[in-house]
Amino acid sequence: MDKAALDRAFTDLYKAHLRDVYSFLYYRLGNHHDAEDVSEQVFLQAYRHLPKALAESDGRSLRPWLIRIAQNLAINLYRDRSRKPQAPLEAAGEFADEHDTEQLVAAREELAAVFEKVADLPDDRREALIMRFALGMDNGEIARAMGKTEGATKVLLHRAIKQLGASLAEAEQLSQPSDVVR
Repeated sequence: MDKAALDRAFTDLYKAHLRDVYSFLYYRLGNHHDAEDVSEQVFLQAYRHLPKALAESDGRSLRPWLIRIAQNLAINLYRDRSRKPQAPLEAAGEFADEHDTEQLVAAREELAAVFEKVADLPDDRREALIMRFALGMDNGEIARAMGKTEGATKVLLHRAIKQLGASLAEAEQLSQPSDVVR
């Protein structure tokens, strides 16, 4: 592949998948600055290895490959820092328009509770949920990104949803006032 064709292929890849890579990293890392920095690293690596990836893809989408690179770089960032992200995942609510309604406040509190419980999930479950619901990836794409079979991915997603639901239900029960009268 000549340099001009490689540059065109990379430009198309970048335009098609920047948003998904950034979104995955934002939800995974918890803040905009890290997501931007690591997104840049993802595409630098992708450019270096694009000819080989194109040759091995057999015409399939390269999105799972990019997400896999993003996963690995996020893990490296955590390992290098050996601490949790500085900005909580609840900051994702910053994308919403500001309104002063009780309904919006309640919705944001509920969303914050969900993000908190998602952050508590094991890494593989959290990443699978992000790929499925934030990026809209199908089970096949998630399986390729995570290096798992589709069956294992379905089980992983099922368990992640079940664990998340149980955590949210438990939190809801703990926040309810007790009806015990003394």
